[in-house]
Amino acid sequence: MSDGKPPSTSRTETAHLIMPSDANVYGTAFGGIVMQWIDLAAAMAAMRHARLPVVTASVDQLNFTAPLKVGEMAILAARLNATFGSSMEVEVEVVSENPLTGARQRGCDAFLTLVALGPDGRPSRVPPLLFESEAERERAAQALRRREARLAQRGKGG
Repeated sequence: MSDGKPPSTSRTETAHLIMPSDANVYGTAFGGIVMQWIDLAAAMAAMRHARLPVVTASVDQLNFTAPLKVGEMAILAARLNATFGSSMEVEVEVVSENPLTGARQRGCDAFLTLVALGPDGRPSRVPPLLFESEAERERAAQALRRREARLAQRGKGG
C-alpha cells in the first residue's frame, strides 16, 4: 500500500448525451441507465485512488431530484469521501446540462461503497485519504456515520 492521497487526485468527471434509447416514454433517462453511469463513474474514481480493480459492495442512497431529458447532457462528478481499509465511499453527483444554453440542474446523487481487490481477488487495503479542507473532513465524518448505520442494519439481517 502506498502513502495517502488527497481526494482531488481521484476525482472523476464523465458526460453522456442522453439519447432516445436511454429514455422512457416521458423522454427522460431511465433510472437504471443513470444508475449504470453512476456505478461506472464511482468505479473510475475508486480505481484512480486504489490503483487496483474494484467491485461495488453497496449503494447506500440514490436520490433522483429532477429528470434528465433527451437531448441534455448528464454530467457525473465522482469523488472519494472516505476509505475504510479495503473499502471506499464514493459520492457521485449528476447534473443535467442543456447543450444550447448551458443551464444546469442537479438530477440525482448517490453514495456507493466499492472494495479494492488484490491480485488474488480478495479485498486489498487502499491508501488513506489525506484531507485538504474542513469540508473534506466533514464528508469523511458523514461517510463514517453512513457506514456505521449500514453495518448495524446488516447486523440486524436487513
